[in-house]
Amino acid sequence: MHIVLIEPEIPPNTGNIARLCAATRTRLHLIEPFGFKLADRDLQRAGMDYWRHVEWRRWRNWAEFRAGQPDRAKMWFVESGGPRSYAEARYAADDYLVFGRETAGLPRALLEQNPECWLRIPMFNREARSLNLSNCAALVLYEALRQQGFAGEIGSAGA
Repeated sequence: MHIVLIEPEIPPNTGNIARLCAATRTRLHLIEPFGFKLADRDLQRAGMDYWRHVEWRRWRNWAEFRAGQPDRAKMWFVESGGPRSYAEARYAADDYLVFGRETAGLPRALLEQNPECWLRIPMFNREARSLNLSNCAALVLYEALRQQGFAGEIGSAGA
């Protein structure tokens, strides 16, 4: 699996997602510009010593990232307002889960160009604007892994 963060802004979210990727052997793609420096102390603290176990790549922009992936690569765009729930999608082991900036989400044009791959996480309280980015990534990734039978699992979770 792959997690793609387009223009992440909050270091602890990216660090937590890196830790998630290390634990699940998921590739992480970070697309610039970032709202922090990669050497940021909060980023490193959230990722703890897991960064050395993460297969990750930095991309200058969406066009460079997309050009670097196979044409057949399945991209799932996770953003509020999507026509279907993330739990309704059928994921494959080489799919890409794409998330946008914490403050702005994914670009509207990208969503409108890919409505069949636009997924939402259900919300039940109109006063709650959104979930934390790292929580969203974990929810969707673990559903995708569940559908694949948790292939490669080696142990149980712990804090």
